Amino acid sequence: MLVIVLEAAPPRLRGRLAVWLLEVRAGVYVGNYSRKVREHIWAQVEEGLEDGNAVLMWRSLAEAGFDFKTLGQNRRMPVDFDGVQLVSFHPEPGDKSAL
Repeated sequence: MLVIVLEAAPPRLRGRLAVWLLEVRAGVYVGNYSRKVREHIWAQVEEGLEDGNAVLMWRSLAEAGFDFKTLGQNRRMPVDFDGVQLVSFHPEPGDKSAL
């Protein structure tokens, strides 16, 4: 299984993903494909995302049972912590309480 979540993506990319995946909510796409097809779909996201951001999640043999990668600017960024992928939150621009 794979899930792709898009934010601020151009309509043509959303339409392209809808060919391969089921859009269960606005910007949330779900499907069940092989690694090769998953990589092909992600290449389409990389090519067409422009200024948006995206996350791809898929089932894997990792400790958590899934793996993920991101593309574009977002406050939530993946961090490898001794082989386990976690999510780090970057402060919002202008947030002085994070200093």
